[in-house]
Amino acid sequence: MQTIKKISLVILILFYLVAGINHFRNPESYYRIIPHYIPCPLLVNILAGCFELLFGLLLIFPKTRTLAAWGIILMLIAFLPVHITMIGNAPLKLGDLTVTPFIAWVRLIILQPLLILWASWHIKKVKGKRRKV
Repeated sequence: MQTIKKISLVILILFYLVAGINHFRNPESYYRIIPHYIPCPLLVNILAGCFELLFGLLLIFPKTRTLAAWGIILMLIAFLPVHITMIGNAPLKLGDLTVTPFIAWVRLIILQPLLILWASWHIKKVKGKRRKV
């Protein structure tokens, strides 16, 4: 199980580093999916990319891994309006991918919860610690 968890961690780190870099390589794709009611889409995209890179890097170190995992979970929750908006705007083109209504729904109700669970798997559990009264 430890080997699977280590492999999972490496993949998770790479996933968020690549995703963060992609915000800067292909920003137009992200501008299209940021809901119109959220101000400053350029800044929002930059912040999202920076946070994905930051959390990916923080996952590397055991001392910051729990913080990074919680950050990813909160970020994924914060991204829910984007996924809801994608459903209403589908079909739409994101780079080479055409997001159909079906794909948008799958991203919202299957992919997002799986990503949250994946990050939560890497939250360090405190064992046998008792509060002193």
